[in-house]
Amino acid sequence: MSLTELRAESEILAEGFAEPIARLERAVQSAIRGKDEAVRLALVTLFARGHHLIEDVPGVGKTTLARALARSLNCPFQRIQFTSDLLPSDVIGTSIFSLETQHFEFRQGPIFANIVLADEINRTTPKTQSALLEAMNEYQVTVEKSTYPLPEPFLVIATQNPIEHHGTYPLPESQLDRFLLRVRMGYPSPESEREILANSTRQDPVELIQPVVSAEEVVHIQRAVREIRVDHDLVTYALAIVEKTRRHEDLSLGASPRGSVSLYRAAQAWALIQGRSYCIPDDFKRMVLPVLAHRCVVNSRYVSTLKQTEQTEAVLQQIVDSTPVPV
Repeated sequence: MSLTELRAESEILAEGFAEPIARLERAVQSAIRGKDEAVRLALVTLFARGHHLIEDVPGVGKTTLARALARSLNCPFQRIQFTSDLLPSDVIGTSIFSLETQHFEFRQGPIFANIVLADEINRTTPKTQSALLEAMNEYQVTVEKSTYPLPEPFLVIATQNPIEHHGTYPLPESQLDRFLLRVRMGYPSPESEREILANSTRQDPVELIQPVVSAEEVVHIQRAVREIRVDHDLVTYALAIVEKTRRHEDLSLGASPRGSVSLYRAAQAWALIQGRSYCIPDDFKRMVLPVLAHRCVVNSRYVSTLKQTEQTEAVLQQIVDSTPVPV
C-alpha cells in the first residue's frame, strides 16, 4: 500500500474513532490533572483488551485514575479493597443453598463487572490473588465445575504501593505477566498541584464525571485495534527486542511470548489513539518499558544505585537503543 493510501485510510479511521477516544480522554483528564500520559496509557490497556497495574507511592492519584476511567464508561464498575483476610469467594462469588429451590445457586462476586478496581492488590494473600488469574487471562470464572463468562469489555485495574512492604504479598511473576502495562503516576508538576489545591474545597471531580462512551463503543474500538496494520519489518524489530531480553547478561528472566503479544497489541492501540491505521517504530519503542519492565527480572550481578524497577527499565532502554530501527 502506498503512503498516500495509508494516509487516506488513517483519515477515515480517525473520523470513526477520534471523537469517542477524545471524549473519553477529556473526561478522565478532568479528574486527573497534569497526567495526560498516564491517562493515554490507561486507554491503551482498555483498547488492547489488557489489564492495568498502577504502581506508585500513596496519594498520587492511582485510585482516582481508575475511578475516573470507570465513571467515564457507561458500564458496571466494582471496587475490591484487597486485605489480608479477603477470600477468593469474596472476589469471584460463591454458591448458596436456596430454601425455595432446594438447590445451590451461584451468587456472582464483584469480578462480574466491566471495570474492576483491585485496590492495593498486594495486601491480600497469594491464594486470593490467584482468584484473578483465570478471569484476567480467559475472561471467564470457573466455580464448582461450572464456567461463567465475564462481560465485555472486561478490565482489571490494580494498584499497589511498591515502597511499603510490611503486611504485603508481592505479586508472583505469573500474576504480573497478566497485566498488559505497569505504569507509575509520578508526582504532579507545581502548576498541576496548585490547581489540585485550588479545587480541593469543591466537590470531588470524579463525582462530576458523566459517562461519555458506552460499552458497545469500547468493544468496537477494541476490534478496530486488531485491524491496525503492522509491517513485517516492525514485527521483526519487536521480536528482536524481546529476544534480547531473554539473552541479556543482566536479566535472569526475559519477556514471555505473552509479552510479545502484549507489545504488539499495545503498539496497535497506541497507533489508533494517535489517529493512525498503521504502526511506526516509535509506537513499539514507546510501549517497550510499560509492557516489558514488569515481566523481566534483573539478576544479582547487575550493579546499580537505582531502585529495582528502575534497574529493569534501564536495561530495557539499553536494549531498545542497541536494536536497529527498520527504515
